[in-house]
Amino acid sequence: MARVHNFNPGPAALPLPVLERAQRELLDFEGSGMSIMEHSHRGKVYEKVHDEALERMRRLMAVPDTHEILFLTGGATQQFAQVPMNLRADGQSADYVIGGVWGKKAFKEASHLGKARIAATTELPDGRFLRVHKPSELSVDPKAAYLHITSNNTVMGTQLHDWPEDPGIPIVCDMSSDILSRPMDVSRFGVIYAGAQKNLGPSGVTVVIVRKDLIENGRKDIPFSLQYRTQAADKSLANTAPTFAIYMLRNVLAWVEEAGGLAWAIDQTEKKSSALYKVLTERSDIFRLSVEPESRSKMNVVWNMAAPELEAELVQRATAAGFVGLKGHRIVGGLRASIYNAVPLASVLALCDFLRGYEPGRPGV
Repeated sequence: MARVHNFNPGPAALPLPVLERAQRELLDFEGSGMSIMEHSHRGKVYEKVHDEALERMRRLMAVPDTHEILFLTGGATQQFAQVPMNLRADGQSADYVIGGVWGKKAFKEASHLGKARIAATTELPDGRFLRVHKPSELSVDPKAAYLHITSNNTVMGTQLHDWPEDPGIPIVCDMSSDILSRPMDVSRFGVIYAGAQKNLGPSGVTVVIVRKDLIENGRKDIPFSLQYRTQAADKSLANTAPTFAIYMLRNVLAWVEEAGGLAWAIDQTEKKSSALYKVLTERSDIFRLSVEPESRSKMNVVWNMAAPELEAELVQRATAAGFVGLKGHRIVGGLRASIYNAVPLASVLALCDFLRGYEPGRPGV
């Protein structure tokens, strides 16, 4: 079977060795006579997988003992609501940096549930975001419950390359699309959350890393099932967990560790993004990079051509050549290559060769 070069933004590419492992283990997991999907989430066979996933996550990201790791459901979108529900006291406000579509949605949800304030925004009048905010543009309310940021903006192709200085309040970060791809100090954050379907595994599980004091001091007048303390008290097994998604998450984490850990992932990210941006810059005669250079994402490379019909043509010819997922988000159009950890460097270099020789209107070129 010939596999394509997968540049989908999410659900995204999974490492081939991880898929092959799942294939081998699917019907009979470790001699148990059944699939991991059939095991009880409270049985010892699954518990071993669950614990290993937690351990590998803590080790790879150097998560300190001050923080709890939770495996939840509902995606990052549910965290748009769960964060303010847990962390924001009655009548208190929360600060939000709006640097893209998802930050905007998070702010809207927080505003729906209570008080929220925009601490910085880079939105243009036409709705586009072509850069991240500058430190001088950030205005933090010292009485706010937290400062919410989005580290990487998948739709617009922008990324925060420098974390904010300590604002004096907890930092909450939606890290769905660049977790485990960049240097970071988890201790600087109150909450980190990430839908798994981009850099960590398949859809179905959300990783939430929460400072323990924020869990302990969190609100108790919200539904029991939505309190972080509920899952923290039962190792994310207060209800039936998304066991297969967590099993796959464990396998992805094992693959990253075996490849060289976070240092390897950072190196691969630099090589892939540098190669792709180099070609797009060299071919400025047909490709247009609108995002400001210092704000360009290393995970979601976004570009345009002179006209939408040319972009459609490129997508069609790229798909025929085995490159899938290059169509830009429906909100902004254009083109986008999502180059998460599971996308091999070889796939990115092959795409570079394709783009280097691409000529609009000339089939086969």
